[in-house]
Amino acid sequence: MSAIDFSDPVTIALLTEALTAAGVDGLEISRPGGQLRIVVAGKDGARISSTEATPPAPGFAPGFASAIVKAPMAGHFCVEHPAFATPQDLPRSVSDADIVGFVGVGHILLPLRAGRSGVLTRLLAEPGALVGFGDPLFEIELPS
Repeated sequence: MSAIDFSDPVTIALLTEALTAAGVDGLEISRPGGQLRIVVAGKDGARISSTEATPPAPGFAPGFASAIVKAPMAGHFCVEHPAFATPQDLPRSVSDADIVGFVGVGHILLPLRAGRSGVLTRLLAEPGALVGFGDPLFEIELPS
Protein backbone atom coordinates (compact mmCIF):
# COMPACT_ATOMS: atom_id res chain seq x y z
CA MET A 1 0.00 0.00 0.00
CA SER A 2 1.46 3.35 -1.01
CA ALA A 3 1.25 6.51 1.08
CA ILE A 4 -1.42 9.09 0.25
CA ASP A 5 -0.01 12.32 -1.18
CA PHE A 6 -1.69 15.03 0.91
CA SER A 7 -0.04 17.77 -1.18
CA ASP A 8 -1.95 16.69 -4.31
CA PRO A 9 -4.91 19.03 -5.06
CA VAL A 10 -6.93 16.13 -6.52
CA THR A 11 -6.49 14.12 -3.31
CA ILE A 12 -7.56 17.10 -1.18
CA ALA A 13 -10.60 17.72 -3.38
CA LEU A 14 -11.60 14.03 -3.17
CA LEU A 15 -11.19 14.03 0.62
CA THR A 16 -13.31 17.17 0.88
CA GLU A 17 -16.06 15.69 -1.30
CA ALA A 18 -16.00 12.41 0.64
CA LEU A 19 -16.24 14.22 3.99
CA THR A 20 -19.14 16.33 2.76
CA ALA A 21 -20.98 13.30 1.34
CA ALA A 22 -20.47 11.36 4.57
CA GLY A 23 -21.68 14.24 6.75
CA VAL A 24 -18.36 14.38 8.59
CA ASP A 25 -17.46 17.77 10.11
CA GLY A 26 -13.77 17.59 9.28
CA LEU A 27 -10.45 15.85 9.18
CA GLU A 28 -7.06 16.71 10.64
CA ILE A 29 -3.81 15.10 9.56
CA SER A 30 -0.54 15.84 11.33
CA ARG A 31 2.91 14.89 10.13
CA PRO A 32 6.42 16.13 10.82
CA GLY A 33 6.75 19.67 9.48
CA GLY A 34 3.08 20.36 8.88
CA GLN A 35 -0.57 19.82 9.55
CA LEU A 36 -3.54 19.61 7.15
CA ARG A 37 -7.02 20.42 8.41
CA ILE A 38 -10.21 20.23 6.34
CA VAL A 39 -13.29 21.62 8.06
CA VAL A 40 -16.65 21.11 6.36
CA ALA A 41 -18.84 24.08 7.19
CA GLY A 42 -22.54 23.71 6.28
CA LYS A 43 -23.71 26.25 3.71
CA ASP A 44 -20.32 27.99 3.39
CA GLY A 45 -18.60 24.92 1.94
CA ALA A 46 -15.29 23.52 3.05
CA ARG A 47 -12.33 25.34 4.56
CA ILE A 48 -8.83 23.98 4.29
CA SER A 49 -6.01 25.21 6.47
CA SER A 50 -2.51 24.13 7.17
CA THR A 51 0.29 25.20 9.47
CA GLU A 52 3.99 24.88 9.04
CA ALA A 53 7.02 26.29 10.80
CA THR A 54 8.40 29.23 8.81
CA PRO A 55 12.09 29.93 9.48
CA PRO A 56 13.64 33.30 8.63
CA ALA A 57 15.10 33.45 5.14
CA PRO A 58 18.86 33.82 4.71
CA GLY A 59 20.53 36.47 2.57
CA PHE A 60 19.73 39.71 4.39
CA ALA A 61 22.33 42.04 5.83
CA PRO A 62 22.93 41.91 9.60
CA GLY A 63 20.08 43.61 11.45
CA PHE A 64 17.52 42.52 8.85
CA ALA A 65 15.37 39.45 9.19
CA SER A 66 12.78 38.02 6.89
CA ALA A 67 10.12 35.34 6.88
CA ILE A 68 8.79 33.28 4.02
CA VAL A 69 5.07 32.68 3.47
CA LYS A 70 4.86 29.09 2.20
CA ALA A 71 2.12 27.18 0.44
CA PRO A 72 0.14 25.21 3.04
CA MET A 73 -1.03 22.77 0.35
CA ALA A 74 -0.73 22.12 -3.35
CA GLY A 75 -2.87 24.19 -5.67
CA HIS A 76 -2.88 27.18 -7.99
CA PHE A 77 -1.29 30.31 -6.53
CA CYS A 78 -3.33 33.53 -6.71
CA VAL A 79 -2.00 36.88 -5.56
CA GLU A 80 -5.49 38.43 -5.55
CA HIS A 81 -8.92 36.96 -4.99
CA PRO A 82 -10.29 36.12 -8.46
CA ALA A 83 -13.59 37.93 -7.77
CA PHE A 84 -11.88 41.11 -6.57
CA ALA A 85 -8.79 41.33 -8.77
CA THR A 86 -7.28 44.59 -7.54
CA PRO A 87 -3.51 44.51 -8.06
CA GLN A 88 -1.41 44.96 -4.94
CA ASP A 89 1.94 46.65 -5.46
CA LEU A 90 5.11 45.51 -3.68
CA PRO A 91 6.64 46.41 -1.35
CA ARG A 92 3.75 47.03 1.03
CA SER A 93 3.22 46.89 4.78
CA VAL A 94 1.28 43.94 6.17
CA SER A 95 0.09 42.88 9.60
CA ASP A 96 0.23 39.29 10.80
CA ALA A 97 -3.51 38.80 10.07
CA ASP A 98 -3.50 40.30 6.54
CA ILE A 99 -4.44 38.01 3.67
CA VAL A 100 -1.61 38.26 1.13
CA GLY A 101 -2.80 35.71 -1.43
CA PHE A 102 -4.63 32.43 -2.02
CA VAL A 103 -4.00 28.83 -3.00
CA GLY A 104 -6.86 27.34 -4.99
CA VAL A 105 -7.95 23.73 -5.40
CA GLY A 106 -10.93 23.53 -7.73
CA HIS A 107 -13.55 25.93 -6.39
CA ILE A 108 -11.94 26.10 -2.92
CA LEU A 109 -9.63 29.03 -2.14
CA LEU A 110 -7.38 28.90 0.92
CA PRO A 111 -6.45 32.41 2.10
CA LEU A 112 -2.77 32.93 2.90
CA ARG A 113 -2.18 35.11 5.94
CA ALA A 114 1.07 37.00 6.34
CA GLY A 115 1.62 35.40 9.75
CA ARG A 116 4.07 38.16 10.66
CA SER A 117 3.92 41.95 10.59
CA GLY A 118 6.42 43.65 8.33
CA VAL A 119 6.94 44.65 4.72
CA LEU A 120 5.90 42.27 1.95
CA THR A 121 8.95 42.66 -0.29
CA ARG A 122 9.04 39.88 -2.87
CA LEU A 123 6.80 37.52 -4.77
CA LEU A 124 8.57 34.12 -4.91
CA ALA A 125 6.10 32.26 -7.17
CA GLU A 126 4.40 33.26 -10.40
CA PRO A 127 0.68 34.09 -10.14
CA GLY A 128 -1.37 31.20 -11.52
CA ALA A 129 1.47 28.70 -11.03
CA LEU A 130 0.80 25.24 -9.64
CA VAL A 131 2.58 25.17 -6.28
CA GLY A 132 3.25 22.32 -3.88
CA PHE A 133 3.10 21.99 -0.11
CA GLY A 134 5.82 24.17 1.43
CA ASP A 135 6.75 26.06 -1.75
CA PRO A 136 7.85 29.65 -0.96
CA LEU A 137 5.31 32.24 -2.14
CA PHE A 138 6.16 35.59 -0.51
CA GLU A 139 9.00 37.15 1.45
CA ILE A 140 8.27 39.47 4.37
CA GLU A 141 10.96 41.76 5.78
CA LEU A 142 10.54 41.83 9.55
CA PRO A 143 11.03 45.00 11.62
CA SER A 144 14.30 45.05 13.55
